[in-house]
Order: sequence, then structure tokens, then C-alpha cells
Amino acid sequence: MHHGEFEDPRLVEIYDAEFVWGYDDDLFMALLAERNAPRVLDFGCGTGRLAIAMAEAGHEVTGVDPARASLDAARRKPGADRVTWIEGSIEVLPQRTFDAVLLTSHVAQFFVSDEQWLSALRALRRCLVPGGRLIFDSRDPDDRRWERWNPVDSRRTVILPGRGEIETWTEVNAEVDGVVSFTRHYVLTDRDEATSTATLRFRSESEIRTTVEAAGFDVDRIYGGWAKEPVGTGEDGELIVLAVARAQGR
Repeated sequence: MHHGEFEDPRLVEIYDAEFVWGYDDDLFMALLAERNAPRVLDFGCGTGRLAIAMAEAGHEVTGVDPARASLDAARRKPGADRVTWIEGSIEVLPQRTFDAVLLTSHVAQFFVSDEQWLSALRALRRCLVPGGRLIFDSRDPDDRRWERWNPVDSRRTVILPGRGEIETWTEVNAEVDGVVSFTRHYVLTDRDEATSTATLRFRSESEIRTTVEAAGFDVDRIYGGWAKEPVGTGEDGELIVLAVARAQGR
């Protein structure tokens, strides 16, 4: 199934159990708190972990995601009633509504073509007030993280409360010029297995700066890891971007 970990309720449950609160969430919350941002958009909010936390911190949060199963899981969580949940993508975004937009968990990489990515960035620019901030993460292609996506290095066990252990691993199908297609495998029971396929785009720091600025933002800073390391240092292999929406006409 394409993007099954977001669209198949069985795999959404596994995703939620595997990806719990971490250093990335701590940094996103800290970056958001640097400036006043009453109204926040969590674009590609998934199962709502960060959106609910931002709402509990006092922000007026809207979570947007195209995957209904993920949103269903988000709506069932404690505190979910504090968030406005919307099913869709860039086509549902209002204009000049938000003070900050976050794309976390490498959502930015799902916009594979340059046209898709620029279209998304421009839509996000339109939904921000002038001076509003765009905060997102993307994996650094120089880290070549996909080389570790194989049945040995990527294999892990996920514990589902009351359901036991789930074995899962990732396998790359193709990699061409930073576009990586892969399959995630799940062993649900002795007789039941599932797969999820996806394609991601790994953009360099230079590509990110060029496209973000072309969409109407000024890049404030880019970190290379969750402890705010410079790009290319440390072990995280991340590009964590903060940009500011320019006033119209600039």
C-alpha cells in the first residue's frame, strides 16, 4: 500500500507506537517559543502528537493532513478537542491566517518534484501573515541515510500494548539523484504481513535555500541536528530550517 503507515489503520497504530515524543519535538517546541505565534498550522500533522502539545502550550492550532486514518487516530487522543483538524493538503489552506507553520517528521520530502515543492511553499507563504515563520525538517542528502534502509540495519521491534511485538524493516527500491523509493515491511502475525511504499526527495541545503527564498521567504537559519549543530556536523544528518515570510511585493 502506498503510504500505508498513514492510511492503513493497522499501520497507523504501529506508527504511533514507534514514533513517540523525542528530541525533534523538543526542538520544534523551543523554536516555536522563540517568538509570539498565537496561531499555528501543523501541515502534515499525522497522528497529532506535536499539534496537541502545541495546543496544550496555549497556541491556537490547526492540523492539516490528507490521510484520514491518521486524522482519525489524532482525534481520538486526549487533548485533541483543542485542535482544529482538517483533511486535505495545500488546497484547503486559508490565506494570511497563521503566525507560524510547521512541517515535521520530514513531511517536506514527500513533495518530490520541484513543481510540487514550490507549489506547497507558495501556498504556505500565502497562509502566513507577513513576518510569519516557516519551520521544517528534511534529511541531509550528504548523510546518505537511505544506505541504512536495508533488512539488517533498519530492522526493529515495535511493542503494541496488548498486542505484542511487531517486526518491521525498510528496503530501498531505487535511488536516483536524491529521489529514493522504498518499501516498509511489517510482520503483524505469523500469517499476516503488510507493506507500505513511498518516495522521498532528499534536497541539499543549497536547494532548500533556493526554493524557500523563491517562494517568498527569507531563510533565517538552518541547523544540522536536534542540538542546533551546524550543517554537516554531528550524527543526526538533518536540515532543520527556519524561514520568515517576506511582506508582499518584496
